[in-house]
Order: sequence, then structure tokens, then C-alpha cells
Amino acid sequence: MKKIRVLVVDDSPLLRRLISEALRADKNIEVVGTANNGKEALDKARLLRPDVITLDIEMPVMDGLTALEKLKRLYPKIQVIMFSSLTEKGAKETIKALSLGAFDFVTKPSTRSLNESIKRIKEELIPKIKTACPRIAPLQAPRPAPQAKKVAVSPLARRKPLIVGKREIVAIGVSTGGPRALSEIIPRLPATFPVPIVIVQHMPPVFTAQLAQRLDQLSQLKVQEGKEGSPLTPGKVYIAPGDKHMEVAQRGVAKVVHLHKGPPENSCRPAVDVLFRSVAKVYGGKSVGLVLTGMGQDGLAGSKVMKDAGAIIVAQDEATSTVYGMPRAVVEAGLADYVLPLNEIPLFLQKIFMQRIAA
Repeated sequence: MKKIRVLVVDDSPLLRRLISEALRADKNIEVVGTANNGKEALDKARLLRPDVITLDIEMPVMDGLTALEKLKRLYPKIQVIMFSSLTEKGAKETIKALSLGAFDFVTKPSTRSLNESIKRIKEELIPKIKTACPRIAPLQAPRPAPQAKKVAVSPLARRKPLIVGKREIVAIGVSTGGPRALSEIIPRLPATFPVPIVIVQHMPPVFTAQLAQRLDQLSQLKVQEGKEGSPLTPGKVYIAPGDKHMEVAQRGVAKVVHLHKGPPENSCRPAVDVLFRSVAKVYGGKSVGLVLTGMGQDGLAGSKVMKDAGAIIVAQDEATSTVYGMPRAVVEAGLADYVLPLNEIPLFLQKIFMQRIAA
């Protein structure tokens, strides 16, 4: 059986050993080499041609971000998973790495307990390596997805809205590959976009704040982390903070953000299902649910609740998804009204909410 070939890159000898030891315990993975900086990683990538590289960000000689840019240019098929520190600087650099093409990231384990560190690496890193290379070591047998309606959005053709009815909010659920997907959607929406957008992106605390900051810098819309009691305002984007569920709530005549630390759902907090259920309760059918790239099926149950309330459900297509897990679950359940490639989603949203534009 073919194994996933992994190159481990970190300037810490101890972390290189811990990562390698944890990965070698899996029969589907082969550690083909290690490197202690970005320059050495480039040399070994050329010689060893790994399937996956685990890459530290802060290293001497050549840092991880510089190495990542070169790796994606020279070897675009190699998947790169970043190791990041749980600091503001580490989170900011990780968000940049994801926008540069890194497949995903894991936070660095503490080296104070070696057994606990190895356990964390096995639990967090190995599933992401296998998800990055599904044809080599699939987490589950692939199944063909049924065809859902596809909308061809052309800026040249002027038509009536595809589905009539007043819509008042967009709710987005996304996981692996999310920062890149969101950076293809949110910055392409105009400042006059007439409804609020609420987003659950599976990420730890600190990272969601940095994602919001980066999207805010790129966009005409105002992007921020959701804060308890913040009014939902047209033209603003609210990202659920890491480790907190985000809901929309009705407070008198106002619709606001509500945060809480309820139990995880689908092993996630924040969870897409939690957000989508609240959107269905507060907005009924006056909403659009958008399920983007990600592992697992968070958003499936919530999409059904929204759909039953009369919402439009849109799923990202397989070809443009980093991981076709979350959208696939929605498509296979027959809940997706439209299945769209990533580049068509911004114009589709404008067509639904801004009827005057070409679509």
C-alpha cells in the first residue's frame, strides 16, 4: 500500500523528533526526511518529492512564509501544513500562510510533556495529513455526489432574481481552506451590500481575530469578530470568535450577535449548525445559507433547519473546494439549491441581494 510521504521542517530538534515519532506510528504515513530551515526544506523537497510538508513559521536562514511561497510556486502539488504558535504574531502569520496556499495549520504542542505532545500531534496533525491526500490514504471511501442545480452567473446577462423573495442575511459556514475561500468572496462584495453577513470559520481564539482583521483590510465591507450584543448592520461582516458559539438573536426590535460557550457540536466550537439554527429562528426564510470548503459535516443539520424555514442553501462545488466534506454532505442530503464554483459566489450573492446588477 502506498504511504503518504511527509517532510518535517522545524528548527527545533526536539519538535522534529516528536513530530516524526508521532507520524511514524501511523501505518499510512512515511516520514521521508527532516529539515531545520526553509532553505533546507526547498532542497529536500526537490530531492524527496514528499506529498506533504509540515512547516514551522519562525526559522533561521529562511522563514516558513518565504519557504511556503517558493514551495507553492515550484511544487504546487505538495500540500503544506503550518505549525503555528498561539500568539497574535503567530496567528497573523498563519492567516497569511493560508492565503498563500498552505493547506491547513496546527498549533505547536507544548514540549513540557512529551507523551502529551505526541498524543496531540497524532490527534490533530495526522487527520489533516490524510485529508490533504485523500487519494493515498482516504479517511473514508469516496462516494459520488448527486448533481444539484448549478447556476451559471454571467456579468453580461441581465435576468430576474433566480429565487424571488426578500432576503435579509447571509450565513456562511466554512472550515479547512476557509481563509482563502473567504478572501475570494468578501473582498469582492461592494460597500453597498445591503445585508449583514455572519460567518463561522473553524479556528482557535486569536486566529479568528486575525482573520477578521485581514479580511477587513482587503474588503470594502467592515469585517470584525462578533461581540456580544453587537447589532447586525447591513454591509458588516461578523466572524464567530474562536472557542465561542455565535448566534443571531432578537432583542426587542433589534437583531444582534449572541455569543456563548455551549457544548461543542460536531466536535466544533464555534459550530456552523448552532449559527444556522439561530438564523432560521430569527430570520425564517429571509436568509441565504452558504456552506463552503471544510472537513466533516458541520452545517448539514443547520442547513436542513434553514431550508425547512424557506432559506436558500448554496454549496461550494467540489472542484474549487480545498476539502469537499461540509459542502458534499449538504449536496448529498439534497439540501443545496445551488452548487457553485468559488469564483461565481460573489456575483450570485449580489444577484440575490442587489437585483439591479448583471448576473
